[in-house]
Amino acid sequence: MREAWGVPVTPSARAHREARFTSLYDANFRALLAYSLRRVDQPEDAADVVADTMLVAWRRLDDVPSGSQTRLWLFGVARRVLSNQHRSTDRRERLAERLRDQLSFAVMPDPADDVADVALADAALAQLSADDRELIQLTLWEGLPPRDIASVLGLPASTVRTRLHRARAQLRAGLGDVPGGAGHVRVGERMLAPEEGR
Repeated sequence: MREAWGVPVTPSARAHREARFTSLYDANFRALLAYSLRRVDQPEDAADVVADTMLVAWRRLDDVPSGSQTRLWLFGVARRVLSNQHRSTDRRERLAERLRDQLSFAVMPDPADDVADVALADAALAQLSADDRELIQLTLWEGLPPRDIASVLGLPASTVRTRLHRARAQLRAGLGDVPGGAGHVRVGERMLAPEEGR
């Protein structure tokens, strides 16, 4: 003799319980499936509703009324299962929407999209002296203004501004003076404006 829910279950009681559930299932499955199919968008969702409803029926078999009330009781359970399913779907959709919003800011652009630009910028940078290249890189890659670059390099800010102006002009020439806008040059994802860093 085994126990279920703290109550001793004899083999005959277990067999009776299983027979009652099988009878309930056979008599109501089609009606319950039709009920569910009319209330969901996808057939697999209806199958989930029926499965969850029958699980409740098995667990609460002693509470299931007999006769014509059985199907109505099952419909009531299915209605609650559907309600829970809809709430869960709504939560998932809201979460997915938030995730899409966050990813739209977090996902970096595919570097392959700018291969030609990157190759052109690399070639133009390679034409600069090491010192001028460092100035451009500190400006574009690190986003530093001239006064901060002056601190990094240990130079007066006025010297940095002069050299940066000259390096920009050389870079622009190396890029073929192709503007990314009025007087701007695109290097990777940054736009280098003529007045930038002054």
